[in-house]
Parts: sequence; structure tokens; C-alpha cells
Amino acid sequence: MAKILDEIIKKTREDLEKRKVDFPVDWLGRSLSFNPFVPKDVKSALRSTDENPYRIIAEVKKASPSKGIIREDFDPVLIAQQYEKGGADALSILTEPHFFQGDKEYLGMIRRYVGLPLLRKDFIIDKYQLVEALVYGADFVLLIAKALSRKELKELYNYALHLGLDVLVEVHDKADLVKAMFAGADIIGINHRNLESFEMDMTLSEKLIPLIPNGKIIVAESGINDHETVVELSKVGADAFLVGEHFMRQEDITSAIKQVKYGR
Repeated sequence: MAKILDEIIKKTREDLEKRKVDFPVDWLGRSLSFNPFVPKDVKSALRSTDENPYRIIAEVKKASPSKGIIREDFDPVLIAQQYEKGGADALSILTEPHFFQGDKEYLGMIRRYVGLPLLRKDFIIDKYQLVEALVYGADFVLLIAKALSRKELKELYNYALHLGLDVLVEVHDKADLVKAMFAGADIIGINHRNLESFEMDMTLSEKLIPLIPNGKIIVAESGINDHETVVELSKVGADAFLVGEHFMRQEDITSAIKQVKYGR
């Protein structure tokens, strides 16, 4: 497993132990009865149709371990509103604080002003984080196959569904895909970025999609910054396209979404 992934998981575990003491899961669970958020229909938002063939999951991301600060003037709510205006179908919200400078609070902040389904994008290794995701306003969560054992992935996947959350299971190779199938994943993300070297392999979707059973929703992730790439990935079977860094670097985010999604 990648060294950087190990470091992030280690830090996530340390944070979790502290949060579990400060905000026990019983306390967290009780707050759900006051939760004003009605879950959104994630699968309908992500599945490609003739009317809307290129589904865009636009990412709210301030920084990354490999690139540092990506956007200086970072206003998560304003960015989310611009994404919605541009035609995004769902939003990915980075909530990991140390390496990506994210925050769980962004979920609730954005949820109040934007009507799109929200993904909690984090390094989820514990059921506690799934309850948190629900409390803070997420509609679906990311589970990274590379970061979890087969048993852990299946347990977290089932618990998320039990809570009413959808799950995007991210894979990087055939071994990850086997884990995702074992868990019963309906939404599979293929990340073109290698977590060990950060190198991109834009042929990964082409290699893995033929191995995925029909009927699954397939999300292509990383390295997508123009309409041509979206069209090519769609031809091999991708329904949705997760785009973060490219949008975060644009002055006019709304126009950037339209260009990637519609080619104009």
C-alpha cells in the first residue's frame, strides 16, 4: 500500500479516537432525529441516460498531498453554487483535514444552499465516520478498496446502506475490483491515479470496465479535464466523471463545467 495512504490512514485513526471520546456515537446518533436533510437519489444522478450522457461529479477540494494548495480563494459554498449552475450532477466534498484541508462542516454548509447529491470524500475506515457522514448531510460516501480488507469493505458497505447512504467504491486495479464485487458494489469508481506513485494511467478504465458486470454505475476519476476525454471514457462504459483539480484551478468554474460536460 502506498506510503502516503498509510500516513493518511494513520492520522485518520488518531483523529477518530479523539472524536469518539469527544462525541460518542450515541450522542452522534441522537442528533439524527433532528437531521433536516432528506437523502437525495444518488443513482439517478449518476447513471448515464440519452438525455444526460455525461454525468459530472464536481469536487470541492482546496489542497492535495501531491499538489499542495490548489485554490487560494477557497469558498466551498460559492464553489458548490457555481458547480450547480454549470450543470454538475453531484458534488464530491473533501472532508479530510490534514492532507486535503477539508472539513466535515462543508457538507452541512453546502447542503443548505445546493440541491445536488453530496459525496463525503474521505478515508473511511470506521462505522463512526458513516454515522458522521449522515449527520453532516452526505448522501453517499467513498470507500477506497485499497485502504480496506475485503471483510472491512463489505462490513462498511453494508452498514452505509443500512444507514440509507449510497456508496462509491473506488478501485485502482483488478485486485481492488474483486473486493468491490465481493462487497456487492453498485457504484464503482475507477481512479486513474496510482496511489503509490501518483502517476496517471488513463487506459485503466478501458482495462477494468470489461470486467465489471452490466448494470453497475461506473465513475471515471482523475485526469479528466476536457470534453474529449469524457466522450472517450463514455464510449468504454463510464457513466459519470469525477473532476476536481481541473475545476479548482479555473477562474470561471461555471464555464469550465459546461466545457467539460457539453463541449462548449
